[in-house]
Amino acid sequence: MAKIGFVGFGEVNTPVDVIIKRCGIAAEELEKEGLELVKVFPVADDYEEVQVNNAIAELKKESFEALVLCVAGWIPAHAVIKISEHFRHLPVVLWGLCGWVEGDKLVTTADQAGTSGLRATLEDMGYTFKYVYNTVGLPSRAPKVASYCKAAIAAKNMRHARAGMAGYRDMNLYGTLYDGCSLKQVIGPEIETFEMLEMQQRYEKLDPNAVTDVVENRIKKWHFVSPAQEEGMRMAAGYYLAVKAIAEERGFKSISIKDVDGMKKLVGFPPAPIFMLLQEDGYLTVPENDSMGCVTLMLMQELTGQTPFYLEFYEFFEKTVLAGVPDYVPSQVVDGEVTVMPAAFGELNEGILNISKVKPGMVTMCRLLYKGGKYVMHMVYGKGIAPRKWNEYGWADPAPQLPSLEIELPDVDNFAQSVGCQHYIITYGDNRAIIRDFCAIRGISVVES
Repeated sequence: MAKIGFVGFGEVNTPVDVIIKRCGIAAEELEKEGLELVKVFPVADDYEEVQVNNAIAELKKESFEALVLCVAGWIPAHAVIKISEHFRHLPVVLWGLCGWVEGDKLVTTADQAGTSGLRATLEDMGYTFKYVYNTVGLPSRAPKVASYCKAAIAAKNMRHARAGMAGYRDMNLYGTLYDGCSLKQVIGPEIETFEMLEMQQRYEKLDPNAVTDVVENRIKKWHFVSPAQEEGMRMAAGYYLAVKAIAEERGFKSISIKDVDGMKKLVGFPPAPIFMLLQEDGYLTVPENDSMGCVTLMLMQELTGQTPFYLEFYEFFEKTVLAGVPDYVPSQVVDGEVTVMPAAFGELNEGILNISKVKPGMVTMCRLLYKGGKYVMHMVYGKGIAPRKWNEYGWADPAPQLPSLEIELPDVDNFAQSVGCQHYIITYGDNRAIIRDFCAIRGISVVES
């Protein structure tokens, strides 16, 4: 598990037992938020700098992804900076504790004297940091500190994330492209392309018994509203096994496959069940060579621990947007059982279409964009509700209702005027704070609608 450095400060003339107690409580609050800490306290501004040097030595014994400077009382800035300078490459949280009330009297150790003397100093020295302060009479802001620390851990993990992509630039789309060098520099992931020929070659060499096992023990566990052809189920199982083998060998977390101009055009087989099986194994997926969709999926999983999923827009209404998918949703977000049906669209052969219901609830909808040579995160918080009755024109009768949500937004037109692509990534709950923290760490602009 990734760790966070925690140093607690208090001025040399403040009773040491008070500083120890207050820093201990603060550290325990962060641990309850799920963080593992490397703890060093108390640190005072002693003339010989014994505590400062001891803190540096103790911290250097461990590896951690961010540093919390917990100010439990007035502390001259030099005592803090002498420690933080050894770790200035890491994101930092400057956290000021606060006073307390005894009877009818406020008691303070001048915590914010310490932080107000430090905030501008960290800024002027070019630190990547967040300033958080507690307020007398209000709950501790430990969750805000923890959010930034978790974002720092996610930022570190994203440096080594890898996505796999079969083919490139499905349908010659523009919004799904990416710039490899800037992506590596700013965010970190590698997007590795593998040829559809490799997938096909592996498919042709599969053990028929392995394919049968997937069909019988996985695909047939889904709820079919009408029987599917055996050949289609075996194709789904076979291509899934081929892609999974590539993903395992190369350490992919997220996968995209050339869809319309790839699987559908060249093989005549919609890849929805392939994605479904991969999601069940823990891989994140999005169709149509959606590069930034892959990156946003990996990021949102790192930040939230959820299984994020993509939806695309069908209609903008006065107060809601209709967002659905013409193929699949992961089983983790299905409301009820995974429901599928054999279906044909236009000139395609029969495929296995996911028509499951999507769980309603409050959702964060976001997408990482590359605009004018810079990265931007567009996000909005809304309420996902069961959609009205609808269908996409072109499906063979009886036309299915696709997995979807109607999402109530604060201002649909405001969102629409900033929308960056047809695919947006969905997670449940209000995840805007930790997204903001990640973007602050990586220097990414945020647009909120």
